[in-house]
Amino acid sequence: MEWRRSYGRAPKMIHLESNFVQFKEELLPKEGNKALLTFPFLHIYWTECCDTEVYKATVKDDLTKWQNVLKAHSSVDWLIVVVENDAKKKNKTNILPRTSIVDKIRNDFCNKQSDRCVVLNDPLKDSSRTQESWNAFLTKLRTLLLMSFTKNLGKFEDDMRTLREKRTEPGWSFCEYFMVQEELAFVFEMLQQFEDALVQYDELDALFSQYVVNFGAGDGANWLTFFCQPVKSWNGLTLRKPIDMEKRELIQRQEATLLDLRSYLFARQCTLLLFLQRPWEVAQRALELLHSCVQELKLLEVSVPPGALDCWVFLSCLEVLQRIEGCCDRAQIDSNIAHTVGLWSYATEKLKSLGYLCGLVSEKGPNSEDLNRTVDLLAGLGAERPETANTAQSPYKKLKEALSSVEAFEKHYLDLSHATIEMYTSIGRIRSAKFVGKDLAEFYMKKKSPQKAETYLQGALKNYLAEGWALPITHTRKQLAECQKHLGQIENYLQTSSLLASDHHLTEEERKYFCQEILNFASEQTDSPGHKVVLPMHSFAHLRDLRFTPSNAVVHVGGVLSVEITVCSQMPVPVHMDQIAISVHFSIEKNSYRKTAEWLTKHKTSNGIINFPMETSPFPASQNSLPALELYEMFERSPSDNSLNTTGIICKNVHMLLRRQESSTALDTPSGVALDDGAPVLKCCGVTLEPGANTITFRTQAKEPGTYTLRQLCASAGPVCFVLPHLYPLAQYDVYSQEPQLHVEPLAEKASDASLRVQSSDKVTSISLPAAPAYHMIEFELEVLSLPSAPAAGGEGESTMLGMTEAQRKPKDTQKADHCMATTDHKVSIECPWSIYSTVIALTFSVPFRTTHAVLSAGTRKYIQVCVQNLSELDFRLSDSDLVDTGDSTDLQLLPLNTKSQQHICSRQSVFFVWELTWTREPPPSLRGRFSMEFRPASEERLSISLKPYTYEFQVENFFTLYTVKAEILPPAGTELCRTGSLCALEVSITRLSDLLEVDRDEALTESDEYFSTKLMYEVVDNSSNWAVCGKSSGVISMPVVAQATHRVHMEVMPLFAGYLPLPDVRLFKYLPHHSAHSSQLDADSWIENDSLSVDKHVDDQLDSSSIKSRGSVHSAASSEHKGLPMPRLQALPPGQVFNSSTGMQILVIPSKDDHVLEVSVT
Repeated sequence: MEWRRSYGRAPKMIHLESNFVQFKEELLPKEGNKALLTFPFLHIYWTECCDTEVYKATVKDDLTKWQNVLKAHSSVDWLIVVVENDAKKKNKTNILPRTSIVDKIRNDFCNKQSDRCVVLNDPLKDSSRTQESWNAFLTKLRTLLLMSFTKNLGKFEDDMRTLREKRTEPGWSFCEYFMVQEELAFVFEMLQQFEDALVQYDELDALFSQYVVNFGAGDGANWLTFFCQPVKSWNGLTLRKPIDMEKRELIQRQEATLLDLRSYLFARQCTLLLFLQRPWEVAQRALELLHSCVQELKLLEVSVPPGALDCWVFLSCLEVLQRIEGCCDRAQIDSNIAHTVGLWSYATEKLKSLGYLCGLVSEKGPNSEDLNRTVDLLAGLGAERPETANTAQSPYKKLKEALSSVEAFEKHYLDLSHATIEMYTSIGRIRSAKFVGKDLAEFYMKKKSPQKAETYLQGALKNYLAEGWALPITHTRKQLAECQKHLGQIENYLQTSSLLASDHHLTEEERKYFCQEILNFASEQTDSPGHKVVLPMHSFAHLRDLRFTPSNAVVHVGGVLSVEITVCSQMPVPVHMDQIAISVHFSIEKNSYRKTAEWLTKHKTSNGIINFPMETSPFPASQNSLPALELYEMFERSPSDNSLNTTGIICKNVHMLLRRQESSTALDTPSGVALDDGAPVLKCCGVTLEPGANTITFRTQAKEPGTYTLRQLCASAGPVCFVLPHLYPLAQYDVYSQEPQLHVEPLAEKASDASLRVQSSDKVTSISLPAAPAYHMIEFELEVLSLPSAPAAGGEGESTMLGMTEAQRKPKDTQKADHCMATTDHKVSIECPWSIYSTVIALTFSVPFRTTHAVLSAGTRKYIQVCVQNLSELDFRLSDSDLVDTGDSTDLQLLPLNTKSQQHICSRQSVFFVWELTWTREPPPSLRGRFSMEFRPASEERLSISLKPYTYEFQVENFFTLYTVKAEILPPAGTELCRTGSLCALEVSITRLSDLLEVDRDEALTESDEYFSTKLMYEVVDNSSNWAVCGKSSGVISMPVVAQATHRVHMEVMPLFAGYLPLPDVRLFKYLPHHSAHSSQLDADSWIENDSLSVDKHVDDQLDSSSIKSRGSVHSAASSEHKGLPMPRLQALPPGQVFNSSTGMQILVIPSKDDHVLEVSVT
């Protein structure tokens, strides 16, 4: 039927069984009755009275008495059933209608509850009317019974909660409360609500466990003393009965021990879990129960005979396993080994403990004391239970047989151990399998079978090493060392002993013992040397660092090299080593020619110290190498109202932390270290290694050039060799042999002073080095200055300087794009007597400024102009500008015309400085000028270096005015102004200002009777194309070398544009004869008349460009060998010797009257 409960609990389908019992007043519940299964839920009064008189005489009084009794016992759940029979009606003629009796009963007893009276018609007949009455009766019965049951169950639960809340009051008894809540569990079980019944037992379990924990913390309840009785029976769990009435009665009488209570409670939980078809939860709960019982007995300080608890656990494990096997088939059991293997392992562990306790594992077998203990343990088991008496392999029989003899115990223990290992391996729990195997190895060692034990110990050690369990590693190695010693595996035993001697998890005495084992073997084999025992060094000592002397690990042939190593001994006592050696590998590389002392010094370490990493643990794969835990919060909420159900922490990378590592190689087996016997070695004999750091020094004399690599470190004591097979990081030293080497580099610091002999000339500087020992380094410093000189002045009187002009130094002007300044590159060639090759060094100078100078003329007055151009991206502040004559001539004076003492020059801009040049004698001497100025960045940042003054040197010769040229254009006759298209007269006057001078004495000078004369060439050029020269534009004249001698030239020109037009340019050249060695040759066709010589335009430009060449250079307009007539040559006059007074003058030209298009030239 469907059962609906209060408090919003979901309805359930239940199976409610009811028994009909004859009414007796003594069966009615008394006050405080805690029984629910025997509780009368519904009282029914049956009557078949159909006579009114009878009803009044007897039935009514009987009903009244019945209801009064129910009211006295507060029972309100009742029902009156009237059974009617048609046969009786026929026999009585005075019977009222059918409803009269029923109506009377309802009026008398059911005024407000008319449904409490039902009629059952002819219950024995098979008619539709009878069937309807039965259905109505059963429906009413089911409804009233369920209502009464629900109401009384709720009241029972309230009373139970009230009783539980009184648990802190004195006199409260857990056993009484246990019986009450178990009554509720029985009811739920009767209703087939096994989950609710299981909850009741779980609550009792949790309540009792909490009281035990509180007792252990010092907060004990009085009723717990009943469970602290000494344990006298340990016959294990009883799971084959639905209810163990014997233990239930002990609990009810408060005479049960802790094991009795726990056994009964788990048996009931097991029954309900099997009803719920959850056998694997039984196994899980059983394992938790067994472990918790062991702890609870310790917390309650219950007296337990030795071995009794082991018997109880062993029997309980097998009982649970057999109970599960009884309700599951073999396929289910095999697929759920993970749930039961824990019980197998626990049973194996407890059987092992019983075997050791009863002397069944000792070498000599059990003694009398062991036999007495075995008898006592078997007596505590009691008689075998009837339900298992006919079972051949019952837990009781197995335990009794296993304790009966040494052979039987060995059989049962090995069977259990192998079965457990196989189960653990099949589900991937390798660590647990190895742990059981370790116990099995201990058993084999006790049985004097070390060859069988070694396999299990090696497997367990391999697993512990892979997972990084330090303490289990130490314990297993101790067992393995004992096993290897019994087997006579000397090399393996010595290796394990060295690991244990360096293990800080052992006591000092244990470490000394294992260290002494190694020393004893070394000393015993000294007299009869044989096969060497090679062991890895990491367990014996650690190489901490290595230091070379010299520090760069570079030494010349014949030199001495020291290698100092620091070895940290991990042994607990001083150990005397016969020899410590480092094997060396010698190699000559293909490109060994590069390994000069310079190259080696540059590429080697500076301090000469190599540090070797310290192993963090004695095993390669430890927990230190595992990834970090990735923990996240986890919340589960109800889907209906989103309320929080559970919360916890989940690890998302558990697959990385709990991986199997079976495929890894053996981690503690002998590694087969190879000893390099044939290699050259560095030796140090008779060394005692103290515990901790030890310093050992090796010395060697270099013999052959090449690279020497330190490969192995070997420490020998007799036949025992501890070898470090590879030194990492790589440790090398180099031996070189070479001719003297020259190395040039910029010096950050000033080199040490040395006595050098220096001889210098214009182009070559010779340095004599002092005598020095072999492979000794001599350092000295040379300061190279970029001191360029100005080239000779040329055509227009300007000169530009950017860098050095020496022949062997080829300047290359570049401009850096990234920052600041232009640069000038120079090359210096250094030659050494011991080498046929020259060392070429590229020097780069940063040039902040470009400086040019010019000679300006105003008649006979002369001015020197210096232009400073900023080539960098920085702004500078210039100060203290000065120009001096380095020729120390007293006839020349320089008058500055600069007004500001400081100048600000921006990036890519120029600043001009002007001085007037005066002289006291004619002609003036040449000027050797040196311009200097202070400069610093315009920003306020402080400079890390001091800036020297910027200087610029130049030379000016023959700068005085020798000729003046004046040009004048006259309009046509009869007009006042020049017109476009009309011919105008051009008059050029050339006047000499001085008599014969030394500068005139050249090839152009000719002598006559009266005076000297020189030949000049003039040329009229209009570069702006404003004028058209009509006729000859050039010619050669003979100029007398006399002061104020004047020569005039007349020609015609035509203006091409209107406006103020500048006058055409007039140029003068010296006209030299053809027989000069370096002639500037002109075209032969142009030499028709001396006074009408025309000069090609490109020749004129080339003559102009010759002004920037170096002093004394002569321009060549064509090839040096000209096929044809020898040609005269032209020589430009020095800047300043010719003054054109018409420069800058303009003349007004008006347009012609008949022009339709007016073109005006604006200049």
